[in-house]
Amino acid sequence: MTGLDTTQIGSIELFCKAAELGSFSAAAEVLGLTPASVSRSIKRLEERLGVRLFARTTRSVRLTDEGELYWHECREALEQIAEAERTITGHQKVPAGLLRISVGNLYANYRLLPMLRRFTDAYPQVELELSLSNRVADIVEEGIDLAVRIGMPQDSRLVAHKLEDATVGIFATPDYLARRGVPQWPDDLSRHDCLQFIQPTTGRPMPWLLKMPDGEEIDHVFRSRFRVFDDALGCVSLGLGGGGLFQTYHFIAAAAVARGELVEVLREYGGRSRRFSVIHPRNRHMSARVRAFVEFMLGELRSPASPRR
Repeated sequence: MTGLDTTQIGSIELFCKAAELGSFSAAAEVLGLTPASVSRSIKRLEERLGVRLFARTTRSVRLTDEGELYWHECREALEQIAEAERTITGHQKVPAGLLRISVGNLYANYRLLPMLRRFTDAYPQVELELSLSNRVADIVEEGIDLAVRIGMPQDSRLVAHKLEDATVGIFATPDYLARRGVPQWPDDLSRHDCLQFIQPTTGRPMPWLLKMPDGEEIDHVFRSRFRVFDDALGCVSLGLGGGGLFQTYHFIAAAAVARGELVEVLREYGGRSRRFSVIHPRNRHMSARVRAFVEFMLGELRSPASPRR
């Protein structure tokens, strides 16, 4: 295929707007055109590519599989063109535009969301679209700008920045411990109600992280009659209700411990952590809003005032 001329780039922009809105008429209204001109432009684009981008009925249009793929690729290409223009004109220095972020429920509610107002106050021209889910989205394919994940991804398409090593502990309510006793050794866990989280990506239980006095690290895997699927926040809520022992991050339990609502047990076997990273697609030109968010998160979590446990 030869290089694109301005007419073809215009057709691609029309296609992307129609794909975004799911309607030729809606795209025409937003762009100040007639529906017929939008339809003709997209038809010429389909003829040039030799594929159907939309499946049309009398009432609606929807993307074909080829159209979905083309939309994701074109959207990223148009964004790179826009970023290049902002760089040249100097607008790159001002973070602006839509920022799509994917983050799990626990980290979102207990870490990200409480600090997010400081970001929005600092960057009023940035719009935020948050996906709070434990589903591991493909951020490249789904057009997500940033995600917070456990670990450091091995995907070469992504860049990862370590946020923190978040330590974990085992907790229960004073009422539960008064009824069932305080475990003194890891072997005592088998006689307790231990709230188990099943990882949505693997369908397997998330092990409890323990460290023996001699330094040996143990991933404690067990079977419990209390199993929570998809959202680890369920284990926290069940544990706060006196339902049993649960392992979670210190940054989640700290406030409840300070209020006397939770007690940490088996502290002698603690000290382990899980790493959290903020990741984004590997683009040669990182957008100003992505850069601003990464720097904001790193500054918040690495500052002396940031709670580490």
